[in-house]
Amino acid sequence: MGFVKTDIYDLQFNPYKLISKDWFLLTSGNKSEYNTMTASWGQTGVLWNMPVFTTVVRSNRKTFELIEKNEFFTISFFSEKYRSALSFCGSHSGRDCDKAKETGLTPCEIDGNTAFEEADMVFVCRKIYTKDMEESDFTDKSLLKFYESDPFHKAFIGEIVSVYQKK
Repeated sequence: MGFVKTDIYDLQFNPYKLISKDWFLLTSGNKSEYNTMTASWGQTGVLWNMPVFTTVVRSNRKTFELIEKNEFFTISFFSEKYRSALSFCGSHSGRDCDKAKETGLTPCEIDGNTAFEEADMVFVCRKIYTKDMEESDFTDKSLLKFYESDPFHKAFIGEIVSVYQKK
């Protein structure tokens, strides 16, 4: 595995570009059972005096089942070279195919959790808070357009317990 453990406070990146423009793979599980999905909505920062990453997942996603069940999840960031693989992972269900096999991505274990060897950077996150999004909590009702035909998301806040960067 070509990763080096890095102090999160030494990282330099633009979270707006990295999350929304470059996308990421959200993965939960270990070698025996895992699933991954592409996401472009998330947040990183400091909450409760710790570095955190917040992601949101719809209840109809295979990854949802695993992130609910497991204590940890990973966030894997990739170069543009892997855009088609991320596009595939965001448009196909892990219930119907082996996403790693279909895309050529190589699953690897980092701190007992699944990530991918091709990633440039991986956050290992320990789930510390979850909350279902509900229609009544939206103060801007125009945002409900994102839920016309799909279930509401559930937010997962994870403490970033370790960061790995490509050597």
